[in-house]
Amino acid sequence: DEILRSLAGLPSPPGLAPPGWRVPVDCVRANELCAGEPSCSSRYRTLRQCLAGRDRNTMLANKECQAALEVLQESPLYDCRCKRGMKKELQCLQIYWSIHLGLAEGEEFYEASPYEPVTSRLSDIFRLASIFSGMDPATTSKSNHCLDAAKACNLNDNCKRLRSGYISTCSRELSATEPCSRRKCHKALRQFFDRVPGEFTFRLLFCSCKDPACAERRRQTIVPSCSYEDKDKPNCLDLRGACRADHLCRSRLADFHTNCQATFQSLTSCPGDNFQACLGSYAGLIGFDITPNYVDASTTSITISPWCSCKGSGNMEEECEKFLQDFTENPCLRNAIQAFGNGTDVNLSPKNPNPAVTALPKAEKSPILPDDVNDSNTAYDASVISTCSSLQEQGLKPNNSKEQSLCYSEAQLTTDVMPDQKTFMDPKAGSSRHRESRILLLIPILM
Repeated sequence: DEILRSLAGLPSPPGLAPPGWRVPVDCVRANELCAGEPSCSSRYRTLRQCLAGRDRNTMLANKECQAALEVLQESPLYDCRCKRGMKKELQCLQIYWSIHLGLAEGEEFYEASPYEPVTSRLSDIFRLASIFSGMDPATTSKSNHCLDAAKACNLNDNCKRLRSGYISTCSRELSATEPCSRRKCHKALRQFFDRVPGEFTFRLLFCSCKDPACAERRRQTIVPSCSYEDKDKPNCLDLRGACRADHLCRSRLADFHTNCQATFQSLTSCPGDNFQACLGSYAGLIGFDITPNYVDASTTSITISPWCSCKGSGNMEEECEKFLQDFTENPCLRNAIQAFGNGTDVNLSPKNPNPAVTALPKAEKSPILPDDVNDSNTAYDASVISTCSSLQEQGLKPNNSKEQSLCYSEAQLTTDVMPDQKTFMDPKAGSSRHRESRILLLIPILM
C-alpha cells in the first residue's frame, strides 16, 4: 500500500508515517486558524513583540512572554510546516521563521527543516533508475546515462522548456567583464528544479558515469560557469551567513542538514535510511549562492562542494571545516547519489571501486554539451534511451526498432531484464514453488 501510494502521489495514512510524527498544518493555514481565535491571535502578537530584539533568556524571564509561549505551543502554529513548491511557499516560510528563530537556543549549527518530511521511499524515481541501470551489462557499459537523461528530458515538454530556459539564461554573456546574469540564472534553475518532476531532474543530477566525458556532462548540468563558479572563493561561513539571511535559502539549507546529515545510527548513514529525502533536499539548494556541485569529472569518487573555502576563518576554522565537510565528506549524500545511479533505493553492500581514470582538464569555460551528440569515448547508439515510461505517459508508442526491445512489463523487468535487481517482491519465490510442485509430481513416477 505504501509503495502504491507513493507511486500515485498520495499521502501516506497516519499508520504508515514515521513514529511520533503527525500530519502538520501548513503555516499559512495555521496563521489563518490562529487569527480566527482571539486568545491565539493576541498571544501570537505578544510573542512576536517578545521575540523582537530580545534574547531567549530575557524573553523567558518575562511572565507575559512565558504565557504567550505556552498558548502558542498548543496552537497549530507551533508545529506548522511548509511544502516545497507550494503556492505561498515564501509566505509560509516567513511565518515559520518568525516563530522558530526566536525560540532557537542561540545560533544553532544545525536547524530543523521547516518542510514536511518526505515519507516515501521506493518511489517511481528509483523504479525508473532501476529500469535504466538494469539493462544488459554489455549495453550498459557503453551507455552514457547523463546523455540519456538529457534526451529523456527533451521528450517531456515541461522539462524541455524549463531546461532550455535556464541553459539559455545561464549561457547568455552580458559583456566582456560580466559573462552572465547570476541572479537570473539562479532564478531559472530554481524554477526548473521546483517545477519539473524528480524522475527527470534526479536523472540529470545523479546519473552514473563510467568515463570522464559523461562525468563532465553531469558536472555541467547546472552550467557551473555562471551558477556555481566565481572569480574568488568566499569563506564558507560567510556564505552560510548570507544564506541564513534569506528565508528561502535558510529553509533549503536546514532541509539539507535534516535529511543529509550523516548518522551512524542507520545502515546507509542517512537519517531514516531515506535516500530520496536527501537527494530532494540537495536539489533544493541549487539556484542559491550556496549551490553545491561536483568538483571535478572523476568517476572513481564523488566529491560535492559549494563554491567556498575555509581560508581566513581565524578561530572559526573548526566550525567552517565542519560545515564544508557536510558536503565534501558526507557518506549519506555520497551513498544516496551512488544508489540512485545504481537504480536501488537502499544500497547496503559496498561497491568495488572503479579502475582509476584520468579526469579531463578543466577549461576556462566549458561549453554546454549538446544533447544530439554522444560525448562518451565508446561507440554507442545514442538513439536508444530508456524512456518508455515517458513515452507511455505522453500516449506515444516507441518505434519497432531498438527502443521497442527496451520496453517491458513489470513482470518481464522482474524476471528477464533485472534478475539480480532488488524488487518489491522476490521473483524467485514463485519459481521455487513451481519447482517444488514439479518435484512432488515426479516422486510417484520414480517410485
